[in-house]
Order: sequence, then C-alpha cells, then structure tokens
Amino acid sequence: MPHLTSTAVRTALGVPGYAHPLVAPAQWAELARPGTPLDWVALDVCAGPGARPDPHCLEAAGRLHHAGVRVLGRLDLAQGVRDHAELRHDALRYLDWYQVDGFLLDRCPTGAAELPGVRRLLAGLRAVAGATHLVLGHGTHPHPGYAECADQLVTFAGPWSDYRWSQVAEWTADYPPDRFCHFVHGVPRGHLEEALRIARWQGAATIYFTDRTGGRGQGDPWEAMPGYWDEIVSRLGTGVSE
Repeated sequence: MPHLTSTAVRTALGVPGYAHPLVAPAQWAELARPGTPLDWVALDVCAGPGARPDPHCLEAAGRLHHAGVRVLGRLDLAQGVRDHAELRHDALRYLDWYQVDGFLLDRCPTGAAELPGVRRLLAGLRAVAGATHLVLGHGTHPHPGYAECADQLVTFAGPWSDYRWSQVAEWTADYPPDRFCHFVHGVPRGHLEEALRIARWQGAATIYFTDRTGGRGQGDPWEAMPGYWDEIVSRLGTGVSE
C-alpha cells in the first residue's frame, strides 16, 4: 500500500558515507553549507572508527556539528556475525572521538531469526550512548519487527534499474515516512524527478540519489557526490513535492 499522504513530509538527504575527508575535502565541506537539507551524514573513518582519532575526520565532523547536522558512525554488522562486544567498543570510540549523534548499522540482517540479536545490540548501544539515532542498513525490506527497535530502516539500497520497478512492502504503511530511507545509485539526471516521486509514493522521507555507479570494479557509488548535487539540494530545499 502506498503512503498517499507522504507528499506532506519533508524529504531530506541521508548521506551513506563519502570517501575520507583527506581524499574528498571539498565534498565534506559542501555538506556543512547552511541550508543543505540533510537528515544525517554517516562517517566511516577506516572500516569503522579506526585505531586512533583521525584529525581530518575530527575536523569534518566538527564542521557538521557546528552546522547542526546529525553525524552517525558507521558500524558494519556483517549480516549479524560481528561480535557485539567489538561493535560496542567501536561505538564508544566513535562517541569519544567524534561525538557522533548515532549510528548507521550497515549490512544489517533482515530475518526474524536474527531480530532478537539485533534488538539486544541496539539496547546495548542505547545503554552506552543514551538518546542516540539508530539506522538499520538492511538495503531491502526486512522482517517488520525491525521497525519496532530502530529509528530508521534503509529499505532500499541499490541501482536505479531495480528501484524504478520496485514495490514497497505493505507493512511499511503502518509507519510514517520519516522511518524509512532509500539509497539509489545510477540515477540519470533526467530521471531525478521520477526517483523522487517513487520515494514519496513509497513513503521514504530520507533519500540519497546519485548518478555514480558501483559494482564490477567501479568502486563504491556513495563515495563521491552526484553530478547533480546542486539540483537535488535545490529541489529538496524548496520543498518541491508532487
């Protein structure tokens, strides 16, 4: 069932994580520009928080905090096989060094069998971090029970060729659009408005669309800004809706 009322909800950008600020300083600086419609930005220092505070990441995170942008530390759940104590240790490093506002728990499992373990992990993270923003990076629709234990779910992460024909799970209609994120790569400039319509129709208020592509040796499509960054910022910043 589509979210027929979703056009009244502000659509904002969730940034899955750019390349290291030393490699992409201009892109990180752009994120701190006043008025950019950001929900949150994920920080991945070195497949996690790294072994010691990184001065370039400290500076980038500081600029974003100063601009009022929510910064999340990226934690890799590896489909549920990562040790919880190790994940909490990484979370504490993110908190101590970068004062993150929450976590993007990437490669989160989707099944009912793994749900109790993820629920325990999230409870542990809240115990050490307090009122923190937790995003589960499934990349597809998980068991609906996951929606009860996190602030947001990434229910689509993949190419435009799949997204334009995708279907939303009916159970998502029980939740407001600000609970769901869609990340789509390979979106041509000419289809940007169509992609925004799909997100609003399916009830996802946090989005990231890029013309970059990934896979087959092409690298991470999220590492660099889309070529139409200014256009999408303008569209979202003016509250354009269908």
